Amino acid sequence: MDRTEKHEFVASLASVFADTSMVVVTRNSGLNVAEMTELRRRMRAAGATFRVAKNRLTTLALDGTRFDGIKPLLKGPTALAWSHDPVAVAKAAVEFARTNEKFVVLGGAIGAQTLDAAGVKALSELPSLEALRARLLGLIVAPATRIAGILQAPGGQIARVLAAYAREREAA
Repeated sequence: MDRTEKHEFVASLASVFADTSMVVVTRNSGLNVAEMTELRRRMRAAGATFRVAKNRLTTLALDGTRFDGIKPLLKGPTALAWSHDPVAVAKAAVEFARTNEKFVVLGGAIGAQTLDAAGVKALSELPSLEALRARLLGLIVAPATRIAGILQAPGGQIARVLAAYAREREAA
């Protein structure tokens, strides 16, 4: 990379850090091309981006952003994963780390809060944003369904009483 490409890369990475909500720092020493391709495919499926970047350029891009706390993690062969959905990127990284011992989650940051590897793992165990929305919608709809059932019950009881009374009259 020449100097202008480096400036462009730092600027693009800084804009990514300004726009995203979660960054995960990983160590990827020894991964072959097929494993990296599989990792990138899984990250894309989760709505995340995975990129290997030089630590010095990443440190420059982190200056003045809310993810400034992950600078100490940038030692050795590292890569970054980021997404707007914090749970999705953490889940994708932790699941790949379970299946491949060469890939290690070092930590990350959600907003201004820096997380260690255990924090990223704990975040990955939370339900995704879509699952939380579905649960919330279910909680909102459940009372209305119960109220409709309760309001419908007296009408059904009256109908059964009237039907029993009509059968009794026909029998007599």
